[in-house]
Amino acid sequence: MRKLTGSFVAMVTPFNKDGSVDFEAFRSLLSFQREHGTGAILIMGSTGESSMLSPDEKKEIIRQTAKMKTDDMPIFYGCTGNNTESTIEAVRFAKDNGADGAILAAPAYICAPEADIEGFFLDVADATDLPLGIYNNPPRVKSDLHWDNLLRIFKHPNYVIHKESTARVGQVAQVLAGRPDVSVMCCDSPNLGLVVPTMSLGGHGTANMTGNLAPAEMAVISRPWTSYGEAEGFKDGYLNLLPLLHFTYSAINPVAVKSLMKAVGFPVGELRKPLRPLDPQALAKGVAIFKDLGLDRKYGLKPVAISDVAA
Repeated sequence: MRKLTGSFVAMVTPFNKDGSVDFEAFRSLLSFQREHGTGAILIMGSTGESSMLSPDEKKEIIRQTAKMKTDDMPIFYGCTGNNTESTIEAVRFAKDNGADGAILAAPAYICAPEADIEGFFLDVADATDLPLGIYNNPPRVKSDLHWDNLLRIFKHPNYVIHKESTARVGQVAQVLAGRPDVSVMCCDSPNLGLVVPTMSLGGHGTANMTGNLAPAEMAVISRPWTSYGEAEGFKDGYLNLLPLLHFTYSAINPVAVKSLMKAVGFPVGELRKPLRPLDPQALAKGVAIFKDLGLDRKYGLKPVAISDVAA
């Protein structure tokens, strides 16, 4: 497949009032992303509350949303299972039902050594020809792949994306210096501080969750630098969007993003328990940031009463 660049948005999962998955809302949210410059979509990542979806819900989400994809905005799915075999099964199901690719992290909770996780990624890649991506996310899974592990894995032809979420700028630099044939992207968290060095060193974009709220702005920030124009646009866009970036990472993913989306009028429904929406005071700050940036007017959104959203 073509090398992915730009804004790779990890979407929320919308729910109906009865708690079921809202597929009409999925269609609306995907259309919104497509209209505003998003390069690719991840469904059922951590932002999509994937760990709280049932196996049957995950399969139905793949079946239904894969029918909504278009050539200009590929859809990847989070397919990490609890072990190698369940991950392979999930990846094969995604491929058979129309997925453009799958994103994998190390299986959670087991805290496996890096050598074992390297083997995990290679075993999964050997079992499929679906394009794959790696999400190196040690804060969540405790397994932290060194750039040597990553560069060996990226020699496998099925890997096409790398999303980095360490706090080490040097990690991104070493991966880019190795010139792997993958799209090198990073988390958009301002606390990790990876966006500026990744893009300035030749990164291909960001794998982000703030694009749920501000897709056009994240598309600008995530555009690879080929001239001074992209660098200047990045600087202005990034500095302007910093308040929203800090807000979206102010609470456990996806609490802040989904709470604010509902508050400003997106059809996202509730968080799944035990997650709860932000308290009214914190949420009001997010709505104020959104309005100060003019995003409500830009996207034609009508914020609702905070009391209708917050706990």
